[in-house]
Amino acid sequence: MSAQIYRRLEDARNNFGPCALAIGNFDGVHIGHVALIREAVQRGQAEGWNPAVLTFDPHPAAVVAPDRIPPKICSLEQRLELLEAAGASRILVLPFTQELSRLSPEEFVSDVLIGGLDTKAVFVGENFRFGNRQSGTPEVFQKLAEQQGFTCCFMKPVQCRGEIVSSSVIRRYLAEGSVVRAARLLGRWFSLRGPVVSGHGIGSKQTVPTLNLRPAADQIVPRGVYVTETRDLSTGRRWRSITNAGVRPTFGGGELTVETFLLEPLEGASPSAIEIDFRHFIRAERQFANPEALKAQIMKDVGRAQAYWRRVARREQTLSSIY
Repeated sequence: MSAQIYRRLEDARNNFGPCALAIGNFDGVHIGHVALIREAVQRGQAEGWNPAVLTFDPHPAAVVAPDRIPPKICSLEQRLELLEAAGASRILVLPFTQELSRLSPEEFVSDVLIGGLDTKAVFVGENFRFGNRQSGTPEVFQKLAEQQGFTCCFMKPVQCRGEIVSSSVIRRYLAEGSVVRAARLLGRWFSLRGPVVSGHGIGSKQTVPTLNLRPAADQIVPRGVYVTETRDLSTGRRWRSITNAGVRPTFGGGELTVETFLLEPLEGASPSAIEIDFRHFIRAERQFANPEALKAQIMKDVGRAQAYWRRVARREQTLSSIY
């Protein structure tokens, strides 16, 4: 059953609880976020409460520190899909406004968690802060929980190979082009999705057709050339691909574009919207002396991508023979 998604507290009131509630920005919905949400899901199922999530849009930094807004790992649409996949049956996307930022911890608990969402148990990270000027410390939260009659559970950070999993670490890996490390912390391949746009691409009916995606201005984009997998969001068709994310310096530069070369024929209509999974870094984007030199390099990149997919096929064949 699909999660019930609310965009205003007034709409969620009387429809949300009683609930076991995970609270956070959840950008990327990485493996640490998923672990936290699953704690809420387990508690909700045990008690007969709705497993729920409270998240915010825009990012609180857009209101309280607009000069320090981090780029998004995923769009709000992707975030909602991932929160639902983690087990949430109720999701409130609370608009983060100046008014909300000025609520005291007591007002946030009374007006939002109790009066609005009928919260019975809250699950947050151990460093969670809330309320005006982040005055709601874990100690304050615990005291308010005791006063208001709900349970407050603080979860320690999840670690992966000795590293604390966080959205900021994932952003750093993506900025470096370390998409495999980012995927390890995300629990899936990092992806970009959006409409296919005209320009330097859409070479349908070609041996190596191309598709251009214009990323959202507020989303992080790994720069360089990558082995990717491209999916048609309308039909589910998939293609192995190679993607260049950059400013096309050989042709004079310009705005950031994401140009994908399909390694398989594009049969049928060109997709109107796609999602691109970033699987392996090939090289940094660089300027070439002329288009012919660029084309020669693309063919080398295609060869490396095809070798990557052959390795994937061999590994999958080996695993299937074992299991």
